[in-house]
Formats: sequence, C-alpha cells, structure tokens
Amino acid sequence: MSGPFPILYIAEADVEAAVLSSGVLGYLVEQMPRATFTVVGSAASAPLFADTPRLDRLIVLDGEKAFDWLKLWNQVRGTRWGLIVDLRGGPVSDKLRRRKRAVRTPDPEPLHAVVSAARVLQLETPPAPRLFFGEATLAAADALVRPDHRPILAIGPGVEWIGRRWPAERFAKVAAALLADDGPLAGGRLLIVGEEVDRDAAHSIRLATSRDRTIEAQGKLTRLETAAALSRATLYIGADSIWTQLAVAAGTPAVAVYGPSDETRTGPWGGEAVRGPRSLDEFRALDPGLNQAIQHMMDLPAERVLQVARNLLVRSRK
Repeated sequence: MSGPFPILYIAEADVEAAVLSSGVLGYLVEQMPRATFTVVGSAASAPLFADTPRLDRLIVLDGEKAFDWLKLWNQVRGTRWGLIVDLRGGPVSDKLRRRKRAVRTPDPEPLHAVVSAARVLQLETPPAPRLFFGEATLAAADALVRPDHRPILAIGPGVEWIGRRWPAERFAKVAAALLADDGPLAGGRLLIVGEEVDRDAAHSIRLATSRDRTIEAQGKLTRLETAAALSRATLYIGADSIWTQLAVAAGTPAVAVYGPSDETRTGPWGGEAVRGPRSLDEFRALDPGLNQAIQHMMDLPAERVLQVARNLLVRSRK
C-alpha cells in the first residue's frame, strides 16, 4: 500500500458493544501502519477511541434518525475512503465514495460478540477487544493507581440492573482470600472501579484489605482512563458490565459473574465467566423480560468464583 489510506470506522452506539468489537479497529491499526482513521461513535462510545493511533477525526453521532445520518454524511462525504468499516449497518456507508466497504449484517446463528465483529472483516482468528491509551490517559490513571511492584486486584461490582448484581460481601470475600498473606496476590492492592453511584455498593469490598492498600477509582476517572488503570491490574473480577469489557480491552485477565445474562455472547474474551446452578433459560422463565427488581445472583457462591480466579491466575502466569 502506498499513499494515503483513510479508514472510516463506524462503531456501535452501545458502549459495551463498541468495546466488544474494538479488536477490529485494533487489528486495522496494527495491520495497516500507513492508514489514518476517522472514528464515529455515540456520546458514550466515541470517547473510548480518543487515543487511537493516527486518528484524524473523532465524530459523535448523536442519534440514529434520518437527520443524524444526514449530518454524518455531510461530515464525511468529502473523502474518498480507502475502507469503510460499518459496525452499525447504517444507511450512510453505502452512499460514500470508497475502495472497499465492510458492513455488519445479521448473524445467521448466535455468536459471541467478538466473533461476530471479526466476521465483518472475514477474519478467521477473532482479534481480542482492545483500547489504546495515550500518554495523558495513562498519566491520569497512574496518578491515582501509582503502580509499583505489588500486584493489583481490580474489582468492578457495578451493574445497571439489580438482577445482575452479585452481593458486595461475596466480592469482598473473594478479594480478601486472594490478597491474604497466603493468597496468590499476597501483599497486593485492591482497585475498585465504577461510577460514583457504585460507591455505596462497594462499601463491603473496601473492607477486604487495609485502607492503605485500597484504591477507589469510582467516579474519579473517565471510562478510557479507567481502562488504562485496569491495564495495570494483575487480575480483574466483576459483573456482566461495561467495567468487565474495559478490563478485557485493557488486556487484563478477567473473571465475570453471570446469571440472567448470556455469557456465550458477552463473556470476557480470553477470561472466565462463572454462573450459578441456573441457566439463562431458567432465569427467563422467572423473569421473562429480564428487567424485574429481583436479586437473581444470590445462588452463586463466593467459593466458586474464588477457585476460578485462582485457576485463571495460574494460567495467565504461564
């Protein structure tokens, strides 16, 4: 390839979906070192791509009505694109000048989101989710984390729906065992990530170790900065949430607790998903819309998550 090769990458509006498919953009960055990138995302997903190497423009697509797509078309129609990667399958990419276009279409069968995204580029080996961190992003994360020689256990307990919330006391029990003097992360520190609203839910987790070994990042970092902080962690444990996907995209071994959600679609790529005795179908029989204020996660014991975490630590150190 010679000369300019501009790539237009249209990411999903949903922030978790955008992170799950981010390996596609990472693959293009690595495999096409002369390419430049214009990334389109929503107000939630676009900031996660702010540190993409060779980024020309970062565009926020406010909505997905006809006027919003027209506004986007006016912003990008002046370029003849080398490649357009459209993960939303919207109405604009087919109308733009380009050499090649790769667009997401409905999967013929249920797939993990990472595999589904890889099919857009017809990649046989799905690239793992990946986010890039610039110097300023890493500096903001490190100012809070202050990485040193000690291992870091990251915990992300926050969820958007109570049905996916695993009791904080169980997160604390797992963390205490891993960070204990005879644990695999002995002498390590505890990093708690999430939004400001998650702080109360994490009260018990703070007690898993001494205050001087606890780093509270909830509400103190942007999501991209949080991912950068998670890149400093030795192990991550969390719920089915954006925080788990950020840990995966940061390259951190991740364990996620699952109940009324589908780990075959969103389980931590390269990590471990742990569920209790009930299947997703059993949860749906009780809560067809998966939206009731029911604490579905009470039947997953801490001991099971602890064992999976220990095993993942051993595997990741080989």
